[in-house]
Amino acid sequence: MHVLAHCERKPQGAYAPATTADLAYNPAMPTSNPLDILLAHDRWATRQILDVCAPLTEELFHKRFEMGLGSLHDTLTHMLAAQQAWTQILALQEPKPRIDQDRKKRTVAELIEIHESSASELAGEVRRLPLDQMVTRTREGKTYQFTRGAVLTHVTTHAMHHRAQCLNMLRHVGVKPLPPSSVVEWTRMADAP
Repeated sequence: MHVLAHCERKPQGAYAPATTADLAYNPAMPTSNPLDILLAHDRWATRQILDVCAPLTEELFHKRFEMGLGSLHDTLTHMLAAQQAWTQILALQEPKPRIDQDRKKRTVAELIEIHESSASELAGEVRRLPLDQMVTRTREGKTYQFTRGAVLTHVTTHAMHHRAQCLNMLRHVGVKPLPPSSVVEWTRMADAP
């Protein structure tokens, strides 16, 4: 179980923000290891966005915007697909079909399930071998090499970029207040009594 925003259904997807006491999961914040911070914060922040999307109507979840990948659904699906693809690279596996290319409309609950599995797989894979070990990715006929540490940094900053787009979309559909998502907000919540 992870941070679950305490949401009430309100018009236009608004939600009641969680207090620290309302949180079902609030792990102790890793205070010094950047690897632990990147992984835990990324998982928590993406879950914050997904949880706030849960009470949205299907229409609002799929509403088209001229930002991100065009909708909350498509942007979140892309984030998860990228995380899965890079985890496969770290695991030295052949790439599997991406979930952002199958045109399937998934529910928030389905995306949460994918997120939980994908975040766990990434965390396990990142810790399996040294971060300075090289991995290879072939894309559009070109082969690239990256350190495992660079892949982790890319995955988490890529997600941060798209979470910002999701926050803007949520603002446009009337969600107030927006969910917390920064490392500082995560730190404050973990440190709160």
